[in-house]
Amino acid sequence: MNEQADPFDDIRTLLERMPGPDTDAGDAARARETQLVKPAGSLGRLEEIATWVATWQGRGTPAITRPVVAIFAGSHGVAERGVSAYPASVNRQMVETFAAGGAAINQICANGDLGLKVFELALDMPCGDITAEPALAEADCAATIAYGMEAVAGGSDLLCLGEMGIGNTTAAAALCAGLFGGSGADWAGSGTGVDDAGYARKVEAVDQALACHAGELDDPLHALRRLGGREFSAICGAIIAARYERVPVILDGFPVTAAAAVLQKLKPRALDHCILGHLSGEQGHVQLAQELGMEPVLSLGMRLGEGTGAALAAGIVRAAVATHTGMATFETAGVSGPA
Repeated sequence: MNEQADPFDDIRTLLERMPGPDTDAGDAARARETQLVKPAGSLGRLEEIATWVATWQGRGTPAITRPVVAIFAGSHGVAERGVSAYPASVNRQMVETFAAGGAAINQICANGDLGLKVFELALDMPCGDITAEPALAEADCAATIAYGMEAVAGGSDLLCLGEMGIGNTTAAAALCAGLFGGSGADWAGSGTGVDDAGYARKVEAVDQALACHAGELDDPLHALRRLGGREFSAICGAIIAARYERVPVILDGFPVTAAAAVLQKLKPRALDHCILGHLSGEQGHVQLAQELGMEPVLSLGMRLGEGTGAALAAGIVRAAVATHTGMATFETAGVSGPA
């Protein structure tokens, strides 16, 4: 009798076959950078970002004309444990607010000329309570990763990833503890603004989840399906698809970065086409950024989610590309170069 196929086999194969950087495009961008009418290095990290975009878009002259924010919204069984300041009903209410244009992300997208897509992931069917059972079955997790791959289709040239899900910073803390070690106290934060009693419940929930799934977390994909949830899985899929489509990615806050960490644990350099949009006010996000060796573009103390930090960072990324492509060179401007 043949052994049953692992639902994650295709995901692992895609990760192993991920395309690498286009070094020729990166070299071309770096060469142009040396000719622009400015002292070498004077635009600081903007120069690095412009080259990063060129490298992962695969073109020596980078361009950002179709930036998109993608929000993945999911529901969590652990929310019933009192780990959030808001009830689970807010999930659907916020998705409706996104559609009506009334959320913070709508204003940021409108101001920054960013497209916005919202993907509802079975909001009326919360994933399992991670303190007592896996968030998702293997097949469901694999299917949601595949859905996340399909969701990014449409020709974007810069992808900002966001999420919505009451209880998902608890899931993010548990997932990070499962991937990197530690306890609830090491990774949990205030999330939506829980009081001291709520924070204690959150820490306890993370510790209970770790105890429940002890011995089953060595494989990052199994840690994802046991401790994450639908939006975490879909975000993993979106990151993989973006790599194949040569679309640079901006990660948002703690839940998005926790999802991305699953891929980094599976394959080193899996996130080289990603940049950390901002450092949130969640203590776990600070620690996670250090674990991943990622330097945020912004650090504004935000912890809203919705892709807001990534969307704001997109303005910096677009400015980096605009200066790189729009500035004159010493030769075309008739300006004397460095002696």
